[in-house]
Amino acid sequence: MTELTTERELTTERERVAGGLSTQPSPPPPAPRRRRQPLAAARNAWRQLTSMRTALLLLFLLALAAVPGAALPQRGLNPVQVADYFAAHPRLAPVLDRFSLFDVFAAPWFAAVYLLLFVSLVGCLGPRIRLHARALRARPPAAPQHLERLPHTAGWETEAAPQAAVAAARALLRRRRWRTDVRAEAGGGASLGAEKGYLRETGNLLFHVALVGLLVGVAMGGLFGYKGTRLLVAGDEASGSFTNTVTQYDDFHPGRLFSGSRLAPFAFVLDRFTASYQPSGEARQFIADVRYLPSAQGAGGRWRPYRLQVNHPLTVDGASVYLIGHGYAVHVTVRGADGRVALDQPVPFLPKDQNFTSVGAIKVPDARPAQLGFSGFLTPTTVATPSGLASAYPGLRVPRLTLLAYRGDLGLDSGRPQSVYQLSTGGLRRIQSKTLAPGQTWRLPGGGSLTFAGIDQWITVQVGSDPGNTPALAASGAILLGLVLSLRVRRRRLWVRAVPASDGGTAGRTVVSVGGLARTDTDAFAEEFAELVAALGRSADNPHH
Repeated sequence: MTELTTERELTTERERVAGGLSTQPSPPPPAPRRRRQPLAAARNAWRQLTSMRTALLLLFLLALAAVPGAALPQRGLNPVQVADYFAAHPRLAPVLDRFSLFDVFAAPWFAAVYLLLFVSLVGCLGPRIRLHARALRARPPAAPQHLERLPHTAGWETEAAPQAAVAAARALLRRRRWRTDVRAEAGGGASLGAEKGYLRETGNLLFHVALVGLLVGVAMGGLFGYKGTRLLVAGDEASGSFTNTVTQYDDFHPGRLFSGSRLAPFAFVLDRFTASYQPSGEARQFIADVRYLPSAQGAGGRWRPYRLQVNHPLTVDGASVYLIGHGYAVHVTVRGADGRVALDQPVPFLPKDQNFTSVGAIKVPDARPAQLGFSGFLTPTTVATPSGLASAYPGLRVPRLTLLAYRGDLGLDSGRPQSVYQLSTGGLRRIQSKTLAPGQTWRLPGGGSLTFAGIDQWITVQVGSDPGNTPALAASGAILLGLVLSLRVRRRRLWVRAVPASDGGTAGRTVVSVGGLARTDTDAFAEEFAELVAALGRSADNPHH
């Protein structure tokens, strides 16, 4: 036992003296503790954000996020259609509204994607612009050692000296807008490096810079612009005129940095609206004849006529007035039980189908002794169907007004908001229903009456100012130019080497070798290369191919 122990100790000692060599696996060294490096993590995150892959992904997400803005009505464009959507989809609409899908372009999640795309593009473009500027200043690359290995090659002999042959080639290529650089080579030879097509990368960068400019233009409109809508009734002095102040709008959406004091107080009046339809009921033409007064002329200025049409807005004082909707307003005269006129004005009804069956509410808070309310629908061309009255054509051929009358408290003094197009019947008692033709009078049970005086036309206009329109338009033109350059221009390089003839060549002559390389569209470059070789040969006194 003692001898065995001594042998083990000797073996251990030999291994120690020999440097610790042993067949036994040594334990791995302890892993060094990695220190947290927040700067490195931030640098990696920045590189990921500013990569072209991330920019393309964000651009795709931005396009995807804009889809609901095209598929669903937007409050900033047409709040009437939004209200119709809520009425048609009472369960789905509140869920969509919770995710700002009726105001997509002002939603926080859309702004987040928009801002990330902007930062990604700016961070990606900075290094690329620096590299491109450096490449534009750099010399064309030197000729490769073996030109014959390039995809396109040619060669010949000429009586011109190497320097003269290269000089002639350089003069020819410079006339054709090639960037050239001449280098001397060993043995009395010379070489020429030439390249063309840098506008391709320039166009690529122009496209992305213009895309940033487009984002800036859109952001300017969102920050400093405004949009608002107003319903105007033709021929009615009270509800057919408009002055550009915040209180005159039915719905107003200012930019985040916009101040209402910057509104130019111009005015316009709707005199007449004409809608024409095809026999099939399809729309033919909508014309709104208005008079407008620029703010610079003041109240005593001269009113100017203008014919407002779809896609033909009125531009005044930096704002644009668009025709975005129209419908019918029923003109009614309502008298209370005491015989006094409680209401005498047109009341707009909202169309709910393509034949302009229109629904609405008439509220008469000044009726005495009790308030009156009416809800119903207007059929411009009335026909009888198994399910009731309907409209067969959007024009006013056989107009009828069907109303349901209520008496009681309209709830207008409760402080709770109400739609002007719907009647809340909570505090009302139903009286009677009636279908009226224009000119007829309805005697209400318990006193009072309603006269269907006629039908007026109303339009919805959108008034807005977008200071980013001009930058966005310029950026759009630059985007198209950048696309044309990046798609049409080809990057290619050409090298010419001229050396004294030797090893079987004719003494006193020069051997010229040409090689070409194209980054893209090699088939098209083959034709250009053949034409260049022929021209280079002619420039060197008709050499032998």
